[in-house]
Amino acid sequence: MKEDEIKLVERIKKPKWLRVKLPIGENYRKVRSLVDEHKLHTICESGSCPNMGECWGEGTATFMILGNVCTRSCGFCAVKTGKPEKVDDYEPGKVANSVKIMKVKHAVITSVDRDDLKDGGSEIWAQTVRAIRKQSPGTTLETLIPDFAGKWENLQVIIDVAPEIVSHNLETVRRLTKQVRIQAKYDRSLEVLFRLKKGGMHTKSGLMLGLGESEQEIMETMQDLRNVGVEVLTLGQYLQPTLKHLPVVEFISPEKFAYYKIKGIEMGFRYVESGPLVRSSYHAEKHLF
Repeated sequence: MKEDEIKLVERIKKPKWLRVKLPIGENYRKVRSLVDEHKLHTICESGSCPNMGECWGEGTATFMILGNVCTRSCGFCAVKTGKPEKVDDYEPGKVANSVKIMKVKHAVITSVDRDDLKDGGSEIWAQTVRAIRKQSPGTTLETLIPDFAGKWENLQVIIDVAPEIVSHNLETVRRLTKQVRIQAKYDRSLEVLFRLKKGGMHTKSGLMLGLGESEQEIMETMQDLRNVGVEVLTLGQYLQPTLKHLPVVEFISPEKFAYYKIKGIEMGFRYVESGPLVRSSYHAEKHLF
């Protein structure tokens, strides 16, 4: 494979370890009923997350704010890209109401990138955190944030409301960043995580594997994350959402994911979630400090 590109490869059949079990359990059924009754929206559902049943059963759910149109066009992401709609000033209250109705114990909040906004959407982020705490004071929070285009005053808004965990995903290794995260920068993401840590936050990041990265590159990336103080790491298999997105170059075996988990713990990560079906918010409630 060439240094600066990901080859287009023939689509390969998913291995048996990527088969998803149907959600079950009494807690899941209760949450499912509330979601349907009140027409609530979660990324767990709209993103067809393979871990939805397990997470809902543990009282964890993920919500996306700032609309569903992103200003960026990452090669791995199925979220629609284009010109976003006007910010919904009532959104923080709506999300907080959903958290309360669903009786969520640990809420993960994420968003599209809003490079069209001067504040990058940071004020809606802060309002959402405050609204959830007001309606559900016992609920803990993880914010999975964008890089705010390196406008550090907007990042400071997140630090000031102090979620229990702040996550920002590096997504891939340095060499592949330009293809995978077209408008993002590897070192800028590392600086986001460094500034969060310096601001007193517990930090978390995640990588998708199977895009053509080498084992050495994965190890180097993991070490880069440790060097800026990241405490929690998630490693999961990249799955191509549509034919227009980057292809899967390799399906990583469960044994290899287990190997990376061991290496991550040896590097000093406090938690490492590593497996084919692991996503950013998988076992999020266990990452509290």
